[in-house]
Amino acid sequence: MLHPHSPSPPPTGTPWSTGLLVAGFAAVVVAVAVMAFGSQLARINPALAVILELVVVAGVAPSVWRLRWASVWRWLVYGAAAGVVAGWTALLVGAA
Repeated sequence: MLHPHSPSPPPTGTPWSTGLLVAGFAAVVVAVAVMAFGSQLARINPALAVILELVVVAGVAPSVWRLRWASVWRWLVYGAAAGVVAGWTALLVGAA
């Protein structure tokens, strides 16, 4: 039984609305960054753009993926992953 002056227990449910909003924001920011980086590199050399995009994502992925178990950071991680996929897809569609 809780004492009348004790703090209430933390909520146990998953904050889907806030989490999806954060994930969506992260996805948009990362997708725009990937598209801007890739499109400018492709103007110099398309093969260089592909290689550097892969190197950047491969370098950042292990650090970011470790955060997926933290309660707030997991939304950013999943949003960033979706943003990378969306950015690469947009670059491929734009190149075709």
